[in-house]
Amino acid sequence: MDPLPYLAGYPADVQMRVRALRDDGRLGDYLARRYPHPHSIRNDRQLYDYVQALKDRHLRQSTPLHKAIYDGKLQVLKHALGTHTTISRVQGGRLKANREIRIASVFREAPAAFLEMIVVHELAHLKESDHNRAFYNLCTHMSPDYHQLEFDLRLYLMHREMPEHTQR
Repeated sequence: MDPLPYLAGYPADVQMRVRALRDDGRLGDYLARRYPHPHSIRNDRQLYDYVQALKDRHLRQSTPLHKAIYDGKLQVLKHALGTHTTISRVQGGRLKANREIRIASVFREAPAAFLEMIVVHELAHLKESDHNRAFYNLCTHMSPDYHQLEFDLRLYLMHREMPEHTQR
């Protein structure tokens, strides 16, 4: 049986159902029905405003965010859909830290729910650096259906990588 690149950690029965959807050419239809709404966030300024609004709604007390941009260099194949970084610089006698979030360019065209999911994921890293229980609790606090969105995002990425003639 062929491996499903984004679903390696999921149970065999889940992988079998996804494989059947893919092989029958129904994966694209499934995703289009569940996520019909695109977003209109096309440039870095709009992305920053979107990320800041989510941060203000859920993480008011966390450290300030200095930048949020789409990054064409992030490679989905290396499992980097977004990154969060802290850049420290010495200014005078003080150490200044800037927080940045970079989102893979693939999310410019992705459904709105997937952009929200990846932004929530990166925002959660402002408070929790590891992927632990507290991290995922924070993600589900910001987006109650976070786990379903993460799973469906994996399906979306798998679908994007399928050859054109099998996508239907």
